[in-house]
Amino acid sequence: MSKTTAFSSRNLMEISRDPLSYIFCLGFPLVMLIVMTMVNDSIPAETKMTIFRIDNLAGGIAVFGLTFVMLFVCLTVAKDRSGAFLMRLYATPMTSGNFIAGYMLPTLLLSVLQIVVAFGASLIISLIKGVELNIGGLLLSVMVLLPTVIMFISLGLLFGTLFNEKAAPGLCSVVISFASFLGGVWFDVDSVGGVLADICNVLPFVHSVKAARMACALNFEELPVHLAVTCGYAAVITVLSILMFKRKMKADLG
Repeated sequence: MSKTTAFSSRNLMEISRDPLSYIFCLGFPLVMLIVMTMVNDSIPAETKMTIFRIDNLAGGIAVFGLTFVMLFVCLTVAKDRSGAFLMRLYATPMTSGNFIAGYMLPTLLLSVLQIVVAFGASLIISLIKGVELNIGGLLLSVMVLLPTVIMFISLGLLFGTLFNEKAAPGLCSVVISFASFLGGVWFDVDSVGGVLADICNVLPFVHSVKAARMACALNFEELPVHLAVTCGYAAVITVLSILMFKRKMKADLG
């Protein structure tokens, strides 16, 4: 446990020292909240378009922000692998479990902090705009988003394990684009319908967004379904990332 704690502390320090982590993981989601709220104000009421209203926007922005946590996990792992840092640590008594937990625990903490900050800002905006946003729903949404947090962290671990520090960020950018556009953050997937909606519903991102929004609204009608899909993807991706990391570690030691 002490080895995992020490490695987690090192990774948390690396993240905290990088100014980009504050810009993308904390600053950018807050900027998007403000910008999209301004966009919502410019939409005529006759259109009855509420996708950018803060009670709907909060959950989507929370999921969107988590994609950047994936990017930082990926960069951290890829940089450690490309240098001699991990090779030196392989010579210590640390196991693959220590490495995996050491990467996941600090970013789990960062992710929860990011969600809390985004929801706190959303609550302030809701009070200013006179839109009801349930505090209990926000707290529930933090819990509901934990499988999504694990899924994105595991994706970062997987990409950082499989690709070098030059290729990995590009792949993460593709996932960020998919998560934002095919996750229904910026448009209503159900109103679009057709093939695009079918593609969105196959991927986990739209289910993460819907689960977060339903939790915020304390709407439990379809919440278990979307949460189950997200948990399934999170479990599969986590197992895959752990297996690949262990395989790479064994190959490097081999």
